[in-house]
Amino acid sequence: MKLLDTLIIKDFLKTYFFVVLMLIMIVLVLDFTEKNDEFIRNNVPSGEIVKYMFNYGLYLNNLLTPITVFISVIFITSRMAGRTEIIAVLSSGVSFLRMLRPFLVGASMIALASFLLNGWVLPKATAGVYEFKREYLEDDSQYNYQNLHVKVAPDVYAYISRYYTGPKTGYSFTLEHIEDGKLLSKLSADRIVWDTATNAWEVRNWKLRVLEDMGEEYSVGERMDTVLSITPNDFDLPPNHHETLNLPELSRQIKVLEDRGADNVSFYKIERYVRFMSPFAAIILTFIGVIVSSKKTRGGSGFKIALGFLLAFIYIILFLLSRTFAEAGTPYPVLAVWLPNIVFAITGLIMYKTVPR
Repeated sequence: MKLLDTLIIKDFLKTYFFVVLMLIMIVLVLDFTEKNDEFIRNNVPSGEIVKYMFNYGLYLNNLLTPITVFISVIFITSRMAGRTEIIAVLSSGVSFLRMLRPFLVGASMIALASFLLNGWVLPKATAGVYEFKREYLEDDSQYNYQNLHVKVAPDVYAYISRYYTGPKTGYSFTLEHIEDGKLLSKLSADRIVWDTATNAWEVRNWKLRVLEDMGEEYSVGERMDTVLSITPNDFDLPPNHHETLNLPELSRQIKVLEDRGADNVSFYKIERYVRFMSPFAAIILTFIGVIVSSKKTRGGSGFKIALGFLLAFIYIILFLLSRTFAEAGTPYPVLAVWLPNIVFAITGLIMYKTVPR
């Protein structure tokens, strides 16, 4: 089986890279055709377009991995079944699990490459895609954030009702100092503005209450500088910022957001869960793909390839739904993220009972 193992692994990887390349090229051509008028209208440099296409291709590789792996496995296995090679292998006394070994080895190689790409390479490519769209394709680069809660120091919490990244201005600002559940002071202001000359925040139309044992002190004013451990860069983050960080940066960002008590820390945690979960999809889908296409049928491989597309799309849809549920605030985000792999792994084990012996 060693020679056959080597042949299967080589054939598997060659088919995988061919399918990946073809699907990416098709999507890139469609994307370029759709955006070509915008490129011309916005006078986008050719070099920037080429760079965008390269980054977008890397981004698509991550997105299309479940489809490409599944299609590659089904194509190879159905071709072997059509030539009665699988029947010959099993008839020689080789078990089905032993025949699976080269496929799983190839899938493990793809999974490892996917993990390294997802962890360190693709985030940079994703950031390039978003930066390109923000600079050349979006009409308004100003973003509006609402209901921001930030822990700016131990026992000190800030709230901004609305924040605009363009003028670096927030509205309905409060700063509360709370210890042991007791409010010690509260600063309220109509606006908080970043002063570029002093690199500090300035509150306008402010009111300050300082609570004491025998009463409280109350003061008001029009303008006052305040020192906060946050800057406009903490708000002026691109959309899907969590997707643009590599694994070490993602872990550091999670730590920073947890220290500040930020509301959006769950998005970064879920992204880290996904980085570790997604590579296993290649192994699970390979296992199912071999089972689905190991039987010889009169219809050839066309139906099996169509079935592979269907199952791969079901996996992607289930993954998107489970991630949406996790980001919506499910009490078990790790379980929600891993749900597609769990469902398909159980499905594969059930289907294994039907394979030829």
